[in-house]
Amino acid sequence: MDTSLKGQSRQLTEGPERAPARAMLRAVGLRDEDFSKPLIAVANTWSEVTPCNSHLRNLAEKVKAGIRDAGGVPIEFNTIVVSDGITMGTEGMKASLISREIVADSIELVVRGHFFDAVIAISGCDKTIPGTVMALARLNLPSLMLYGGSIMPGQFQGRDVSIQDVFEAVGAHARGMLSDAELYDLETHACPGAGACGGQFTANTMAIALEFLGISPMGFNEVPALHPTKESVAMQCGRLILEVLRADLRPQIVITRPALENAIAAVASTGGSTNAVLHLLAIAHEARIPLTLDDFDTINRRVPLLADLKPGGRYMAADLYQAGGTRLLAKRLLDAGLLHGECLMVTGRSLKEEAATASETPGQRVLLPVTAPLQPSGGLMILKGNLAPEGCVVKVAGHNKRFHRGPAKVFDGEELAFQAIQRGDITDGDVIVIRYEGPQGGPGMREMLGVTSALVGAGLGASVALLTDGRFSGATHGLMAGHVAPEAAKGGPIAVVQTGDIITFDLEARRLDVELSADELTRRLRNWKAPAPRYTSGVMAKYASLVSSASQGAVTTPRES
Repeated sequence: MDTSLKGQSRQLTEGPERAPARAMLRAVGLRDEDFSKPLIAVANTWSEVTPCNSHLRNLAEKVKAGIRDAGGVPIEFNTIVVSDGITMGTEGMKASLISREIVADSIELVVRGHFFDAVIAISGCDKTIPGTVMALARLNLPSLMLYGGSIMPGQFQGRDVSIQDVFEAVGAHARGMLSDAELYDLETHACPGAGACGGQFTANTMAIALEFLGISPMGFNEVPALHPTKESVAMQCGRLILEVLRADLRPQIVITRPALENAIAAVASTGGSTNAVLHLLAIAHEARIPLTLDDFDTINRRVPLLADLKPGGRYMAADLYQAGGTRLLAKRLLDAGLLHGECLMVTGRSLKEEAATASETPGQRVLLPVTAPLQPSGGLMILKGNLAPEGCVVKVAGHNKRFHRGPAKVFDGEELAFQAIQRGDITDGDVIVIRYEGPQGGPGMREMLGVTSALVGAGLGASVALLTDGRFSGATHGLMAGHVAPEAAKGGPIAVVQTGDIITFDLEARRLDVELSADELTRRLRNWKAPAPRYTSGVMAKYASLVSSASQGAVTTPRES
């Protein structure tokens, strides 16, 4: 047996003094011959709490079979999941972004504690995708990430639907535009089985971005959750990790500044979620690569929107897979000179080499050519101004509105805004301001999908704008500015906006402003007092004390001594 692939696991398994450790490992199934093989961590995010991750136990078995076939010893462990879709609109949603840090921390701890030689992480729900990769970047061991895949579309009244349609139906139901029976029918058909939410929402956005980043094998993440091919790619990942180990191909070789730019281009060209900004900033932070909000805007200005995907478009993530998938997208962008083709992927091949194998399904309408894009620039914009000195993120895929000026209606929390919409208190032209929902103030930056979907369902999606120091779901569409920084809890200007103040969105100028003089803003901020923390103990309080600004990825960093 070739023992050369055993690296740091020798500290765990070799020598007379390690007899107690070997004795315990025998109890979980290791045999004599296994102690001469590399130990491969299989970091799973399986859970019964959400369909996004409910199928990952079976997928992990295929990964482990591939590892064994290739001569390694797989050892699986699990970490946590918080479902965005299930907790949306409740206090529980505050746990979602915080869970990203705990996913990363827990994987790091188990791998460091047990001296694994390499790592495969299996992700599903929104925050498990960046959380796993943040851990891989920290550990910098030979690694890769496999995404569990998208759910298939549901069927309602003869059309494809997703969880987005259910959220929007709540608003329509409240206005009497949808009956109880219709809402129930939609609810029972929208999510037909395992897999992450089916549009180009956060999970599928990050799945594509991380293929372009190179940490996931190209073409593997895009396979839908219950497609027969998914088990095959899981087995291939198991075999591949031994090749990655043999080549000593580590995340900080794969995750480079040009690779991050490729990932941003993938998000821009597919109309991806605003959450990708937070998550790619966080991954860059863990890989110690400088990346700023301005970098996202620079790339979005030059990369066209090519994918006609929900929430702004017509098709689902499964349709993109059938059309030609990520390789076809990469080929489109490479041919236009919009990617760094030399970037090395976890497969050992370059992005250019991966894209060369692309094939396009004849007649597909999901992914348009660069010469005839949906929009000449990407799906995201970064705005600054006197309301967002550090910046905010706006998704422009799916709507053409580039200017809005209207009176503010201010709410100190998501629930109050949702109730106002349900009561009919919001009217055409308004600008909804939801504050104290930021990384520290929430804490945890809740997503406002309940609010934004209620606006769409009430017929106000095109006539009302919204801004918040919280986040938006990848399923959100309309003129919505999220991640407003500095946040209200830290004394950002959003903290002193008053109902009736006039707010202007000017997307062409990349500005978000309140029509107040500098003197008036200064006066209001001078008189502002920070609210008491919402949590004074436990994980929420820990997170609030350590979290950075959304403009820096909302990462937790140790306090300076």
